[in-house]
Amino acid sequence: MPDSVKKRKYDYTLLTALFLLLLIGLVILYSTSAYNGEVKFHDSFYYLKKQVFATSLGIAGMFLMAQIDYRRLRKFAVPAYLAAVLLSVAVLLVGDEYNGSKRWLSLGPFSFQPSEFAKIAVILFLAAVVTKNADKMGQMRTLLKIMLSVLPIAGLVGASNLSTAIIILGIAVTLVFTASPKYGQFIWMGVIGCGFMAVFLALESYRLERLAIWRNPEAYEKGYQTLQGLYAIGSGGLFGRGLGESVQKLGFVPEAQNDMIFSIICEELGLFGAGFILLLFLILIWRFFRIASHAEDLFGALIAAGAMAHMMIQVILNIAVVTNTIPNTGITLPFISYGGTSVVFLLMEMGVVLSVSSLVK
Repeated sequence: MPDSVKKRKYDYTLLTALFLLLLIGLVILYSTSAYNGEVKFHDSFYYLKKQVFATSLGIAGMFLMAQIDYRRLRKFAVPAYLAAVLLSVAVLLVGDEYNGSKRWLSLGPFSFQPSEFAKIAVILFLAAVVTKNADKMGQMRTLLKIMLSVLPIAGLVGASNLSTAIIILGIAVTLVFTASPKYGQFIWMGVIGCGFMAVFLALESYRLERLAIWRNPEAYEKGYQTLQGLYAIGSGGLFGRGLGESVQKLGFVPEAQNDMIFSIICEELGLFGAGFILLLFLILIWRFFRIASHAEDLFGALIAAGAMAHMMIQVILNIAVVTNTIPNTGITLPFISYGGTSVVFLLMEMGVVLSVSSLVK
């Protein structure tokens, strides 16, 4: 029976963990954003309503993508990557600035972050390129050519959003590593990557300032958010103050519903609540790994591996920033933080992975 006629069987463990994350995320988002919504817009449900709308769009997009044979997406890989590059250029030229960062493009009453689209575009692009060069992946020249191919989008996105550039480069390294039969050459790639990051950080003084704030947040006014987030985490203890009982979200942690939402999770739900959410993320990552390991072909395996790298890196970066383990880079917690563009494209990415899972061996 042709694949298009077969009844598709999706990874229901992945779907269960995903919908639990979405549901918990909406509850936590309302708890975290109600105060800001009331103060700024006289509507405590303001952020929740927008997130529910975006989540509904994303779920529809996810099931639509899940119905499409992922192998058909291969011919759209290069156009999607070029579109991501053009959109990133448009952000630099005519993008909207918010809180000092130019990351948004406006289309009438709607605005979105092209960097979120860039992540899924890079996954498809690299999966197609690596698959095409599968028999040459043992050559250092091939690895460098593939890594160089993503530098334009990494540089364009990194000009205003360093954290997303790190995620894109992390996805690239993961996919190349997955398909490469030799591992010694990654030492040289790591050295080159560290040099690239050093130059990139030195190009803008504010990036060096973030390093100083990270080392000693008490000495800088911009370290206020980090300190308040740490206070929130510390005050939550093992079991938290209780859902809705956070003190730090009442204006002490700026924009608590965005990058710093994990600190409010720790304050309200404690170590156990935060640990349960991390467990759901681990289940997602485990299922991505299993799908990649049992995929029907290399292209599908690389798509699942790219999604795994994306989720893993973004979660680690967000929690590391909130706990001041690394300098502040402004990165959201997937499915939990407020952000319509993020949740829509994340769910569409999940749809592509579900398409891969429906045809596992």
